[in-house]
Amino acid sequence: MAKRKIIKIDDEKCNGCGQCIPNCPEGALQMIDGKARLISDLCCDGLGACIGKCPEGAITTEEREAEAYNEKEVMKNIVKQGVNVLKAHLEHLKEHGEDEYYKEAISFLREKGIELPGGSEESDKKSKVHSGCPGIKAMDFSAKKKDKESEETGQRVSELTQWPVQLHLVQPNAAYFQGKDVVLAADCVAYALADFHKDHLKGKSLAIACPKLDSDQDIYVNKIKELINTAKINTLTVMTMEVPCCSGLLAIAKKSAEDAERKIPVKHVVVGIQGDILKEEWL
Repeated sequence: MAKRKIIKIDDEKCNGCGQCIPNCPEGALQMIDGKARLISDLCCDGLGACIGKCPEGAITTEEREAEAYNEKEVMKNIVKQGVNVLKAHLEHLKEHGEDEYYKEAISFLREKGIELPGGSEESDKKSKVHSGCPGIKAMDFSAKKKDKESEETGQRVSELTQWPVQLHLVQPNAAYFQGKDVVLAADCVAYALADFHKDHLKGKSLAIACPKLDSDQDIYVNKIKELINTAKINTLTVMTMEVPCCSGLLAIAKKSAEDAERKIPVKHVVVGIQGDILKEEWL
């Protein structure tokens, strides 16, 4: 370890309001026992984006022995929070002249196959990211979909018009979300519901999640808010299974809708484990 600038929180002044948390996209701060805590030296860049957001003046910087800041570890947290947080982080690095960290961030995005957010320096140069895992590359193939079932085989065609679909992987700025009706479905829904594609997915964009098994679900709240505020989606249909643990997905969606600046219609559909619709209502 070496001496460097890092955040310091005065416990006596901190009133637990939590306003600093969303202003630390690096993920170095968390609320623990009613107080803001610095939980990771390696995720704190010491630049103080959170300082001005503390109404009690409880956050300052100090120079002390600390683990070296790790931009790649930070980026693992940043990309989960959506394109707006990613863009803000890159701008934050540029504004403070942290060119090396900026280059590391861009390198991380390229390695993971994540497209650079609009407005970033590299994006302005039309530097598109094509390397990395193809499973997370945003694809819109709606134009290639047929409007009816294949006359040659009689088989029903898939109504899925995009990739990816898992909520941690989708990017709210993707073209296939802009102004669209969106289905947010629990993972098991499409397996239980025989006519999911025909009756519920056709003409809509999709995101899937499991409220019981998925980690980092607080990120889901921010992503759905981005879909509402930034992508300006038209409606949101939340589809859950009848089992109690599945209700968590509706809770996430409702919180996102309540916190969003825009207000949109939200529909809830409950699917039985034997494949029947048990409830369908607009909230």
